[in-house]
Amino acid sequence: MGKIGIGFVGAGWMGAVELRRFAERDDVEVRALLEPNAERAAEALERAGLPADILVDSYEQIVGRDDIDAVCLASPNAFHGRQAISAMEAGKHVFCEKPCATDFGEFCRQIELERANPHLVTFVDYILAFDPMEVRLGRMVAEGRFGTITQIQVNYRHPVNIAGDKVWKLAKDVVGDAIGMGVVHAISAMVALMSSQARPTSVYATSAPAKVRGFDVDPVWNILIRFDNGATGFCFGNIDNGNGYDAYHNLFGTEGAFVFDSGLDRPRKVRYWSAGATDGKWICPLDREQCASEGLADLAWADGATTPDSGDVIDHQTAECVGHFVECVTSATPSPLSFVNSAAVAEIGWAARMSAATSTEVRLPLDWDEAKNFFSP
Repeated sequence: MGKIGIGFVGAGWMGAVELRRFAERDDVEVRALLEPNAERAAEALERAGLPADILVDSYEQIVGRDDIDAVCLASPNAFHGRQAISAMEAGKHVFCEKPCATDFGEFCRQIELERANPHLVTFVDYILAFDPMEVRLGRMVAEGRFGTITQIQVNYRHPVNIAGDKVWKLAKDVVGDAIGMGVVHAISAMVALMSSQARPTSVYATSAPAKVRGFDVDPVWNILIRFDNGATGFCFGNIDNGNGYDAYHNLFGTEGAFVFDSGLDRPRKVRYWSAGATDGKWICPLDREQCASEGLADLAWADGATTPDSGDVIDHQTAECVGHFVECVTSATPSPLSFVNSAAVAEIGWAARMSAATSTEVRLPLDWDEAKNFFSP
């Protein structure tokens, strides 16, 4: 096939970087950009090496074009659902920033459209799925390095930027809620890490209103997830205040454990033990000397190994995400992070909202009829 025609929406903090990632590829061509802020659009296009005349002023000028095969959505959260639906109804593939939707009805419609149109490739950008540490840790869990996982904790505590025109992140009707704004990163990582051993079966959650900044939505979340192997997961989420990223991981199994603490400096930021792989000794894989002193030099991670706690979007795995999406479109292969295939992550978010509002545990898979009644206007 020829180059994939891309229509791009949103050139903000994340969008501008993803725009560059699409533009730098030889197998795609960005043919339209929708960005209401003219100054931001001009700067993003210049940095991406794209012509200024691809800027359009309506979404219809993207989904209505025959030469656009796929739409990338980096717009504010509340637009994701309706824009993805319009794109799929127009026969376009969809790359969607998280969350996939802030309206439950729109989420359901996305799932229905994908099932009815299996030739369309969809993708929700749960970017931690491409982080090298997450990939490595998921493989270690699948290989049984830690035995059967019984407890797991993944945090997402990071004060999101609301400066200047990013103030929209305070508004409920635009941001949706704090889960979709960032806490879902922790949920997606936990589900991925557990996927080789267990599936989530229920959610119990509590939330709290803003204490520091003026969020319309509750920015503080505590989410407990039960799995069908008896394991329990826990997520602390907070986008209101903090001191940089807290992407803390704590994983405990019958034969080992793993801790990642983004608050610590290298080389002690990551440590783990395994009854088999490390002879039960705690090692710090970023500390080559310590691994060597324990006779485990082969378990040291490569110099420069990254960890998922950078606050700079330039350091995120945007190229890997874009490459994955393009490969799925080119090969006509569904993404593991399509609307349908990542629905378990989204359902935990919906269940957490229901649980926090009712002070009850919510079973998974989610009862869609019950959820539709709960979320109906």
